[in-house]
Amino acid sequence: MIGFYQKTIKQEIQFRGVGLHNGKKVDMKLVPAAPNHGIVFKRTDLKTKNLIPAVFSNVSKAVLCTNIENEFGVSVSTIEHLMGALYGEEIDNLLVQINSSEVPAMDGSAKEFVSKIRKTGTKNYDTLRRFIKVLKKCELVKDNKFITIEPYENDLKVDFEIIYNNPLIGKQRKSVSLYKDDLNSVYNSRTFCLFEDIDKIKQQGLGKGGSLENAVVVKGNKIVNESGLRYRNEFVMHKILDCMGDLMLADHRILGKVRCSQGGHQLTNDLLRKFLSDSKYFSVVEFRESKLPKSTLYNGPVAVSA
Repeated sequence: MIGFYQKTIKQEIQFRGVGLHNGKKVDMKLVPAAPNHGIVFKRTDLKTKNLIPAVFSNVSKAVLCTNIENEFGVSVSTIEHLMGALYGEEIDNLLVQINSSEVPAMDGSAKEFVSKIRKTGTKNYDTLRRFIKVLKKCELVKDNKFITIEPYENDLKVDFEIIYNNPLIGKQRKSVSLYKDDLNSVYNSRTFCLFEDIDKIKQQGLGKGGSLENAVVVKGNKIVNESGLRYRNEFVMHKILDCMGDLMLADHRILGKVRCSQGGHQLTNDLLRKFLSDSKYFSVVEFRESKLPKSTLYNGPVAVSA
């Protein structure tokens, strides 16, 4: 079972890289934060109105990546891999200082984020962590895609399925327990795209920083990258990483089961908006050693002023 107390990192961590979609060089620093701070991005290239709480209600776009935006229109995109790492490594409170509008892609996975977090270490506060406990099934169906969240005791299970009309990817399904399983293969799984979709992505003004160094490219039944795949099911495992990152935007960790078929960033965000808008679906609880969960009311994200 995941720990009962809130956690941050022991000291600052630096990253440098390129934005996958805007192609710009970016420096990013993870800074320890106090209890109940949550995960907040700070655009250091801007002097004012530059704080963006990482919560589901701040998601403004979710096409090929997750973009969050504050009330002043200041945004940061492609946050999902970092957020997935923070979910799995149990980081609740952090200030993410970033001098561009996009998180660095690194190698297209969460591998380096996790490696540096583990090397730096974490510290616990004596402030209890809150959990969102699923009480009733909530679901969304859009065309041939669906996502559901339902009760599941003392864990968050993500069951994800992808179906591609591609001989190499095909149909893949994987179920992962976020609080009990070894997540290294999820962290290490890279973003991917079909070779024939590259021009389409660039026509949308995206993928400017994409390369074989930060994405797996599939052409027919072959992998274009010389190193090949890290895992046979790397495709669906990366989708689970994305889903983890998007679920981190709930502002508290979830106790439940998520099942998704052919979904993505937008569908996960739509589910969170529906699920967290109606108290019949959930309660917020705290756990104490050797005690039953203590129910509390959900008050929404912690407000942060610029």
